[in-house]
Amino acid sequence: MKRFFVRLGTNAVALWITTLIVSGVTVVAYPPADAFATVITYLLVALIFGIVNGIIGNFIRIVAFPLYILTLGLIALLVNGLLLLLVAYLTSFTGFGLRVDGFGWGVLGAVVLALISWAISIAVRPIVGRNDRKR
Repeated sequence: MKRFFVRLGTNAVALWITTLIVSGVTVVAYPPADAFATVITYLLVALIFGIVNGIIGNFIRIVAFPLYILTLGLIALLVNGLLLLLVAYLTSFTGFGLRVDGFGWGVLGAVVLALISWAISIAVRPIVGRNDRKR
């Protein structure tokens, strides 16, 4: 359970840093747009992104496995960009959440998000540890 919350926090922080770096990717907090609402919005968007990436992303990776091999994995950039656009579409119904200005911004945002999430996960790996499961 600790690993889930650390991963959720990691993704939320990576999403926040991504919105600071990539101008075409923004997060709109729910009203009132104070600090608490902004943090909760980032956590909700990170949770939705994790669910979409875990369910739909894995399904796409399994079905498109030959295409991944054919393109030497470069198709993953497009798939991750589409998944980020899907999260933006899903959160658009709520009035708050992720906003992506286009497919190019989605791909760039997904690349930056993946790199930042990877770097943060390396930094917090000693906190979580590899053997935190109950024995």
